[in-house]
Amino acid sequence: VISMFLNTLTPKFYVALTGTSSLISGLILIFEWWYFRKYGTSFIEQVSVSHLRPLLGGVDSSSPSNSNTSNGEADSNRQSVSECKVWRNPLNLFRGAEYNRYTWVTGREPLTYYDMNLSAQDHQTFFTCDSDHLRPADAIMQKAWRERNPQARISAAHEALEIEDCATAYILLAEEEATTIMEAERLFKQALKAGESCYRRSQQLQHHGTQYEAQHRRDTNVLVYIKRRLAMCSRKLGRTREAVKMMRDLMKEFPLLSMFNIHENLLESLLELQNYADVQAVLAKYDDISLPKSATICYTAALLKARAVSDKFSPEAASRRGLSTAEMNAVEAIHRAVEFNPHVPKYLLEMKSLILPPEHILKRGDSEAIAYAFFHLQHWKRVEGALNLLHCTWEGTFRMIPYPLEKGHLFYPYPICTETADRELLPMFHEVSVYPKKELPFFILFTAGLCSFTAMLALLTHQFPELMGVFAKAFLSTLFAPLNFIMEKVESILPSSLWHQLTRI
Repeated sequence: VISMFLNTLTPKFYVALTGTSSLISGLILIFEWWYFRKYGTSFIEQVSVSHLRPLLGGVDSSSPSNSNTSNGEADSNRQSVSECKVWRNPLNLFRGAEYNRYTWVTGREPLTYYDMNLSAQDHQTFFTCDSDHLRPADAIMQKAWRERNPQARISAAHEALEIEDCATAYILLAEEEATTIMEAERLFKQALKAGESCYRRSQQLQHHGTQYEAQHRRDTNVLVYIKRRLAMCSRKLGRTREAVKMMRDLMKEFPLLSMFNIHENLLESLLELQNYADVQAVLAKYDDISLPKSATICYTAALLKARAVSDKFSPEAASRRGLSTAEMNAVEAIHRAVEFNPHVPKYLLEMKSLILPPEHILKRGDSEAIAYAFFHLQHWKRVEGALNLLHCTWEGTFRMIPYPLEKGHLFYPYPICTETADRELLPMFHEVSVYPKKELPFFILFTAGLCSFTAMLALLTHQFPELMGVFAKAFLSTLFAPLNFIMEKVESILPSSLWHQLTRI
């Protein structure tokens, strides 16, 4: 029966069969590639793991070992979520004086809508409170921080200032309307006068009820923000010693307000002064196992250790005599920093071009690497041989963590979510750095091979129909030979009458 069926097939059938197979596998390949580019995983593999394996008995939810595993996965997921939290960039630029100037020159928008929306949420959290509606100027500013249109925000700030000296209105104008750092500093000084009077007034009334307590908390946030931005203005205008003094005074006056990460501003200013002893003192306080790390902390620690040996470091000499204790400490510090954020070295070594840093960063992500390198590249260049030591040793980190998404060496496994969050934070014209590099899933390679093979068969069958027909019949005959053999054996064993009845059925 099978041989009769094969003999009736024409070359047109084989052309149609191979052409259809090639088309279907090509469509699967295109869909798989699109899904992988968008979600970072294979659709077929995801469906197999999520839906088919449980049906086939691959998961036993009742076993204690699996319950322990699921608990471990839940813990790692919680850790991943906490590590994928987006943080305010401690050294964020001024919109009017820096970001907008970049837009005027290049025509490109350096900030994404997602980043600016996060800033709007921060402003509403830090600069507003529930009792703002009781004061006309604060009520106007409460609406201004929610406004999407920059010109509408600026107009609202001017309207609030016509009523009274409003600290938050001066802040908005300094951030968004001022076109130079000097102009921004002038506005922040006016904001400081208004902010200090509000702070003293609310400080006396803070114990009179929850409403006054919330207002005092808001006034504290406003005052800290103004003083920090004034210190940053001094740093940008070259008055670095003055900036360091302002930051130190601010950290002493408000030691509990660590959310602004003022110590990172202080570290950058101290490095500019080349005051490495004070940098080490700040690191000793903040590079603690119980405190959250950052690229600034890890890479500054690496820079200080590299500084001790980098001027005389030679890879050829080190390979002959081995590393000294100081060199080993420097290399270990670099490996620690690279494990925390593997995106930084390419920016420091100028293997990848820098862009303006965003207003928010993702720790251990590309956005944090850009923010760090943008301000600290000059400090690495100033230390003789530091970049050469980094160039020779940074890639050695990856040998210690062959599977960074599963197990880290000194830190938690590298979070999976960084690429997605960084794409939201960074502008479209920037190519987001991805770590670790994703390998193409098996099913994409398989469908690519299947599509190419069937397309080649369709082309050969169309060009040489008779010859390919002979090959196809020979292949199918060989394929079905075991089945024919079994059928013949069954016919010889079973009675002919029974076989006749079965064929009739």
